[in-house]
Amino acid sequence: MSRVDVEVNGRRYSEEVEPRLLLSDFLRHTLGLTGTHVGCEHGVCGACTVRIDGESARSCLTLAVQVDGRTVQTVEGLAADGALTTLQESFHEHGALQCGFCTPGMLMAAADLLERGRPTREEIVDMLSGQICRCTGYEPIVEAIARAAEAS
Repeated sequence: MSRVDVEVNGRRYSEEVEPRLLLSDFLRHTLGLTGTHVGCEHGVCGACTVRIDGESARSCLTLAVQVDGRTVQTVEGLAADGALTTLQESFHEHGALQCGFCTPGMLMAAADLLERGRPTREEIVDMLSGQICRCTGYEPIVEAIARAAEAS
């Protein structure tokens, strides 16, 4: 067993974990943060995207022990005091979510992109090339991110 001391969504956790435990499983099963979804378990679909020390990362490819001493943000950590962010509201307004399975990963990747500045449409599409959605056809997602960028 290994001890992991990590800050997740502003809260400190100290847990004993198996060295092979994936971050996605740690978040979902140990901490009960089920907003991080697991799709392919190969880092391809993007549903498990979180931010580690402010950078997007695939939690299904990261071991829990690798976040020892670091900060992690999940989709649950996006909204402050229960109020939706501009990005989350834009997803809702533009129909950028249907079944919702990919939405947490999309939101986390988009939040990372928006934090770096106002992205062009091409940069939004490039970012989405690492996220799989089987429902929306991507155009509503691109529009939602672009509108959120304009609003910020």
